Amino acid sequence: MTPLEQHLQALQACRQCRQMQSAPVTGYPVSSSVLLVGQAPGDKEPMLGRPFAWTAGKTLFQWFHEACGLTEAVFRQRIYMAAVCRCFPGKKPRGGDRVPSQEEITACAAWLEAEIALLTPQLVIPVGKLAIAQFLAYQSLEAHIGQCFRCYYAGHTFDLVPLPHPSGASPWPRQEPGKSLLRQALQQIAAHPAMAALQQPSEG
Repeated sequence: MTPLEQHLQALQACRQCRQMQSAPVTGYPVSSSVLLVGQAPGDKEPMLGRPFAWTAGKTLFQWFHEACGLTEAVFRQRIYMAAVCRCFPGKKPRGGDRVPSQEEITACAAWLEAEIALLTPQLVIPVGKLAIAQFLAYQSLEAHIGQCFRCYYAGHTFDLVPLPHPSGASPWPRQEPGKSLLRQALQQIAAHPAMAALQQPSEG
């Protein structure tokens, strides 16, 4: 078993946060130089057993297919998928998913720190406000989307290209200036050397 497989096995066994409504949801043990960081799984992901498995995921993978030529299957096989919190937080009383507490975010941060130490990624892609805020002093989507930041986190330096969340509840990526800034961000991701290397056909 590789160190990354051992890490995922330990992560999947975590039950530290009592308010979380599911077991951890993880992607594949992909030793990749590109790391995608989501916010937290929704209610469908625990049943389907993979991150971004429902409606928002369809939009996210469409973005990457159009910008980088990667299908969802290839994306999952070549890019490591992480999150700020790995368990479904549950629903808010009036609808929508509960935002994880700072205590839960802090408790789960050790898993992300370990992944960055194991993978030493060249490119990190945080998706959504909560994910962006783990790496940058969050201001607004307009201040962060469409730019590439040099970031230091968990003892490692890498390029950071944030994306908005692909949730259908948010109109931001579908109207200006979000539409143009999203296109700019995806172009930067596609042109990044780490991502460009992943777009090459697999041998054999």
